[in-house]
Amino acid sequence: MIHNRQLIQSIIRFLINLLVNIRLEGLEHIPAAGSFLLAANHISRMDAPVLISLPLRPDITAFMADKYQNHWFFGWFGRTMKFIFIDRSKADFSAFRDAIEVMKNGIPLAIAPEGTRSPTGRMLEGKPGVILLAIKTGAPCIPAAVTGTDKILKGIFTLRRPTIKISFGHPLVIPPLEREERDRQLQKWTDELMCRIAAMLPAERHGFYADHPRLKELLAMPSV
Repeated sequence: MIHNRQLIQSIIRFLINLLVNIRLEGLEHIPAAGSFLLAANHISRMDAPVLISLPLRPDITAFMADKYQNHWFFGWFGRTMKFIFIDRSKADFSAFRDAIEVMKNGIPLAIAPEGTRSPTGRMLEGKPGVILLAIKTGAPCIPAAVTGTDKILKGIFTLRRPTIKISFGHPLVIPPLEREERDRQLQKWTDELMCRIAAMLPAERHGFYADHPRLKELLAMPSV
């Protein structure tokens, strides 16, 4: 299975280099060892394949919607890549436990805090699951901003190589929540993570966070 996973990563990497121009920023923020949460905006079905094929960590895994579990291709792909199938229609505690177990073994996890793909490419409101995972595992959250993956398939048919840009921000370490302030702090850290992602995206992609005060603060700083 490991060999199959490495082969798939190599094939995807070859195809991506063939079909698109890819720009990476902030690779120095990716830990060389240990688990972490790679929290990225979600604009295309190509996001996960691109992220797992990058020169980040070959052991990185991701969530995959369980509706694909019985699909002849996506089901096989997800199992081979050791993705964690998740029911996005509810709080899937089983998938949550699986993610914790994987991360406790030092494996990083790519996750979309929005919980689903944005049909417009503009950011949706983030959900608190990624913050809860970070607290439970003690792993840092690394914000990642993705653009261009929604143009990969169009580029194939137009014979133009689209540019994919992925920016990685400074790791965000989430402290334990105070019981009396749990909900407020959970919202605060979710907004902090989402605004850090938004700050690395073009303004037209800010979506739900376009007028958030924290995003304005981050954009006014020399760097995010």
